[in-house]
Amino acid sequence: MANKMFDRYASIAFLAIGAFFVVDSRNISQSAYGSSVGSNIFPMGLGIILILLSIRLFYENLRVKNDKSEAKLDYKRFGIIFAAMVLYVFLLEKIGYVIATFLFLLIGFQTLERKKLLFSIIISAAISVGVYYVYVTVLQGTLPALPEWLGF
Repeated sequence: MANKMFDRYASIAFLAIGAFFVVDSRNISQSAYGSSVGSNIFPMGLGIILILLSIRLFYENLRVKNDKSEAKLDYKRFGIIFAAMVLYVFLLEKIGYVIATFLFLLIGFQTLERKKLLFSIIISAAISVGVYYVYVTVLQGTLPALPEWLGF
């Protein structure tokens, strides 16, 4: 019963957050030079997706019959991933995006499934390097680079 109630309240909270995104994105400029797509489209799209998903969660929650078997919450895994996220935020500028993201993903993957270390290393490296390359090189954005003490 606790998970069903949590899902119901979470769907309402996410609906409100999505509505805030949609409404507040209207305050962002609508166009950029030479582009028909402005900077307000991305947050508005995310808000609409969040609204639709929260409506679906609420609807599915209403359709679920009451059963007494509830899933046990895993506080240990949540704590490990939460601590890794806090460390990620604090270390991002100091050690750079690629290393911080690699370590965060590796800890997260290993927390969820311990047996596949090599697979977790490969996937974490591919995601962190791939996202950095696409964002910095292709989209010409800025992310914290590798630290100077590495000598690159």
